[in-house]
Amino acid sequence: MIASVRGRVAAVSPDGAVIEVGGVGLAVLCSPHTIADLRVGEEARLATSLVVREDSLTLYGFADDDAKQLFELLQTASGVGPRLAQAVLAVHTPEVVRRAIAGNDTSTLTRVPGIGKKGAERLVLELRDKIGALPGDGAALVGVGAGAAWAEQVRQALVGLGWTAGQSDQAVAAVAEQLDGGTVPPVPVLLKQAIRMLGTIR
Repeated sequence: MIASVRGRVAAVSPDGAVIEVGGVGLAVLCSPHTIADLRVGEEARLATSLVVREDSLTLYGFADDDAKQLFELLQTASGVGPRLAQAVLAVHTPEVVRRAIAGNDTSTLTRVPGIGKKGAERLVLELRDKIGALPGDGAALVGVGAGAAWAEQVRQALVGLGWTAGQSDQAVAAVAEQLDGGTVPPVPVLLKQAIRMLGTIR
């Protein structure tokens, strides 16, 4: 089990990064929120979870141990695999997810692509008793993919991928113009839209 990796960031992409550890480049799948904090050439530490399949070994990376633990906890629910668990953490912060499950807030959970009403209800039913105590009694934090917070997440991710701050701002503004004012799509979807637009800017 590879619990964490620390090393130089060799490369970043929209869905992950390559971390050089002892001369070996490890491909790590990460959410946009995690990728936004990575810079090529700088050292980084990622909490990791190794998913073993018959035909593959996939390493998932997280900014901290809390996100990793929640990623693994989500997979104990029926019908939830690593891809869906990571999608949850791409849309919401760990605290938002924990509060949604503890508070039977299925509407928050259904904002994640791939989770419908029945899936959200199943998550609450199977994980509510496993979530544990929640820190503090304050209001839940806004999910990474909700409200205006998506713009900063996408901008940081684009800068981390090598675009300038000006180009990133321009792409974010272009994506914002296409939103109809309804439900904001998840950050990974918005990031891909921004990258497509930057293909014409660069």
